[in-house]
Amino acid sequence: MAESAEVALGTLYRYFPSKVHLLVAVMQEQLQQLHEQVRRHPPTGDDPAGRVAETLTQAFHALQREPRLAEAMVRALSFADRSVGAEVDAVSAVTSAIVLDAAQLGPTPSPTQQAALRVIGHTWHATLLAWLSGRASLAEVRGDLHTAARLLVL
Repeated sequence: MAESAEVALGTLYRYFPSKVHLLVAVMQEQLQQLHEQVRRHPPTGDDPAGRVAETLTQAFHALQREPRLAEAMVRALSFADRSVGAEVDAVSAVTSAIVLDAAQLGPTPSPTQQAALRVIGHTWHATLLAWLSGRASLAEVRGDLHTAARLLVL
């Protein structure tokens, strides 16, 4: 990472106290880029669940480009302790914003939709783990995301 950023390792750790902090920050940055893409080019599917599943499937495709980095980021999110709580919460917030914008349901989700956003975020994380470990295909992941996304419109 330090080499890619063309900075000394010590400089990198001045801004990120641990590798977990760094990897969660990278995940947040990648998700923010996806969120901007969703805002610029909203999904065009017929129903909210389909739009959400398609958007999150695109995120999986983006992560395929650097599978080792994707695996490291997901592991960091999975094993982050309380010291990384704010950063993990920021990743969750960006994920929810992506889902909400992809679903195109409006800016203020109902309490039921807020719960659905959390479930979709959990499902996305779990399917990402299963996919990265080779226990789920992209088709299975997409199906699971579509099923979870249907909760937004119940």
